[in-house]
This record gives sequence, C-alpha cells and structure tokens, in this order.
Amino acid sequence: MYNALAVVQKSKKRVGRGVGSGKGFHTTGRGQKGQKARYTVPVLFEGVKTKKSLLHRLPVLPGKLRNAARPKPTTITIEQLNTLPAGEVTVKILLEHGLIARKYKNNGAKVLGSGTVTKKYTLSVSASESAAAAIEKAGGTIA
Repeated sequence: MYNALAVVQKSKKRVGRGVGSGKGFHTTGRGQKGQKARYTVPVLFEGVKTKKSLLHRLPVLPGKLRNAARPKPTTITIEQLNTLPAGEVTVKILLEHGLIARKYKNNGAKVLGSGTVTKKYTLSVSASESAAAAIEKAGGTIA
C-alpha cells in the first residue's frame, strides 16, 4: 500500500561505473581526456613544482599555529570548590568528585575566583589572583 507520508530518497549516482550507472557512458560527466577526467586532483595541487607554493606564500601568524594544540586547563569556580571537603585540592581529588571530566584529566585545572570560600583549602592546582586572595583570606594556602 502506498504511504503518502513516506520520504523517498534517491540514491546517489555512481559516477564512472559503466553503462548502467545512470550518469552516462564512456566519460560519465568528466569531459574527455585530461587530468581531471582520470582521478581527483588534490585541493592544493598547483600543477608544477613552483619555488614558492601557496602554503609557502601564506604568512605564519605568530602564536596561532604553534600554540593551537596546547590543552587548556579545566576551570573551576570557588563555588564549585566549596562542595569539596576541607583539605588538599589536587587534580586527582577533583576527578574523584566529578569536577573534572576523565578525558581532561591531563589538562590540569585552574580555580577562578567567583564566589566566597567557606573552608580551608591547600591548592595544588593553579588559581587566578582573585581566587588565590580569597583562599588565603579564608586561611588556606596555595602550593
């Protein structure tokens, strides 16, 4: 029975697979002879060896390419830090309490100073200036 609501998807035409491909025969939409008729040309292919290819002519932006792969630490606020028991704060402890995702455990952590500190903490992770001041004001230390 015919269903009017069914969505019919046409299959993609298989280019260059003979007479029954549905595209045509012999050249199958690629023109006649030549490089583009035979295989796919790479995107940055320039035809001949040049002294300076396109990639060599582009300027290197300082800091953009070299620092792009550096992992960023997971940020944790003081409000989230207050959910932990008083004492030492390390990446391992933050991981156990679910404040850092397991896949980011090697990136480290940084405590940001939004909120108020209610307990004494000994930080072994990095902290912003405002977070460090708030923790020291509450009697904690930063290692």
